Amino acid sequence: MPQFMANDVEILDEKEAYRGFYQLKQYLLRHRLFTGGWSRPLKREVVCRIPAVAVLLYDAKADAVVLIEQFRVGALQHPDGPWQLEMVAGLIDTDETPEQVAVRECQEEAGVSITTGQLHKICEYLVTPGGSNESLTIYCAPVDANLVGGFHGVPNEGEDIRVLSMARAELWQWLQEGKVTNAATIIALQWLELNFSQLQVIK
Repeated sequence: MPQFMANDVEILDEKEAYRGFYQLKQYLLRHRLFTGGWSRPLKREVVCRIPAVAVLLYDAKADAVVLIEQFRVGALQHPDGPWQLEMVAGLIDTDETPEQVAVRECQEEAGVSITTGQLHKICEYLVTPGGSNESLTIYCAPVDANLVGGFHGVPNEGEDIRVLSMARAELWQWLQEGKVTNAATIIALQWLELNFSQLQVIK
């Protein structure tokens, strides 16, 4: 377990530096040191984001994974371009539970109907704690890969999403070849590679 907790940080000043699609906060703080005492005052910026959920859609019978492809501005400079292969995902920006958001996003982004009872939690983690407070909860849910496809998304949210399915083994090969560059998807596919045989038993 970590040696220090939140009360081992002293916030000397806090202000909002920017507010747009995201919020940027600027902190002046100090924290306890492993060797004893306190650090010098440090200025740090944090991109503030709403918690999010993602869903790995897996067809145990067909041994296939359903993913989506969409434009991501943060990948503009990526050699393979800004369209990312990733999981269904969405922000928890309503009073819904994470599970309810996961169910809604599966319908909106992939045309897949699931229930909260079908969600299996894979993990919850901090995405980039060096500069953002964003957290992501990843679930796995069953799907019939033969029934999905086409284009989805909520137009007034700027979404233009292509849905596709791939054999798990082929997708795993893509991951090893560096063709999957979305961190959350990499984490979920690694989990699936360790657990797919158990999911096939309970399909």
